Amino acid sequence: MLSFFQFSCDRKSEYTISAGSETISDNGSGTGTVTWTSNKEYLLDGFVFVNDGQVLTIEAGTVIRAKTGQGENASALIVARGAKIMAEGTSVNPIIFTCEGDDLEGSVPLFAKGLWGGVIVLGNAPLNNENNEAHIEGIPIFEPRGIYGGNNESDDSGILKYISIRHGGTNIGSGNEINGLTFGGVGNATVVEYIEVISNYDDGIEFFGGSVNCRNIVSAFNADDAFDYDLGYTGKGQFWLGIQDPSEGDLLIEGDGGIDPELGLPYSIPEIYNGTFIGRGSGISNQLIKLGRNAGGRFANSIFVNQNQGIYIQYKENYNDCFYQFEIGNLEVKNNIFWDVAENTSLNIFKVSAESGVDVSNQNILFENYFAEASNDVSDPGIEINVASINVLPSGNISDDLATFPDSWFYEVDFKGAFLYDNWTRNWTLIHQSGWIAE
Repeated sequence: MLSFFQFSCDRKSEYTISAGSETISDNGSGTGTVTWTSNKEYLLDGFVFVNDGQVLTIEAGTVIRAKTGQGENASALIVARGAKIMAEGTSVNPIIFTCEGDDLEGSVPLFAKGLWGGVIVLGNAPLNNENNEAHIEGIPIFEPRGIYGGNNESDDSGILKYISIRHGGTNIGSGNEINGLTFGGVGNATVVEYIEVISNYDDGIEFFGGSVNCRNIVSAFNADDAFDYDLGYTGKGQFWLGIQDPSEGDLLIEGDGGIDPELGLPYSIPEIYNGTFIGRGSGISNQLIKLGRNAGGRFANSIFVNQNQGIYIQYKENYNDCFYQFEIGNLEVKNNIFWDVAENTSLNIFKVSAESGVDVSNQNILFENYFAEASNDVSDPGIEINVASINVLPSGNISDDLATFPDSWFYEVDFKGAFLYDNWTRNWTLIHQSGWIAE
């Protein structure tokens, strides 16, 4: 598979921005309150901010490309704290973010990564660090517009809908890559639905605190984690599809609590229902989910397949940790289906991890027994995985023994996983257009 070390997206002989185009750069004044229209083409040159008080509207069908480059030459779109992005694509006319030179017809290999930065949205919702503010990773520390966090759980950063983000994750220095889509302190009045992040060199989507809710999300073929959360993320998710690159990638979900302090409030306790998570296979020692630094979370009515190891939670002696979150009910993994995970042995799927020399035998017994107590099941959901395609529509029994949904934000569906009969990735995603997702 190709990465940014092997492929440059800036191939003018293959694709050239048309005369009806606009190059967008930022001298500190941001984009302004403006609309990007589908009859023009846009090229991001460097870090482009939507400043506090500004609103960027992007019409359905608009394509935004970004110049390639590493370090100070990286390009990305950053919606600063106090700004809004109103980007509403449709299933017929999605909004696409990709690199310069992408003709959208195969000029860029599907697995090409790290060719530009990504999309970063920052808000005023709570974090769990000491000052309730932080500076987002991927943006130079001297840039004040990279600060996020606040006290408004219902903060509104706008609308992101039917958006495909492709081939991002450039390195801005010292191994610091940009996630495909980053949320920093984004509040739950923000609407996020039908998002694809594909072939990013870092995580697909990362949540740094905040409370933003996300529905119908694809994170596929990314070089690090499919989904990552920390700093007190308390949002909700439903209908998430995570697919790991067959040749690289770490976890399907990585969850952490706090950093400064590690035990800060609010705890990281997202509620994720109806996910379909597809790993790299039994021959690679990756885990499905790994939780550390006092993280919790609720994972239910989901399908996990094709991974060597299952779900690992951290234990620390004489210290609040993920096992403590499990004991007090802030960590639940219930009513899920597992298949081709940990040799299909239920007692091997849930594990407790600790530093070398720390005995977690008793903790392991409790967590292993919880697998059955929480109505998890080892059974074949009928997701067909081939060398170059996946049929995500399950043919097995996925409707028995469902967990009750926590509140009215969730759609009350009668199946596990992200799909039943409707392939909601159809047409608007690159993973479907490329043939990787079968009809």
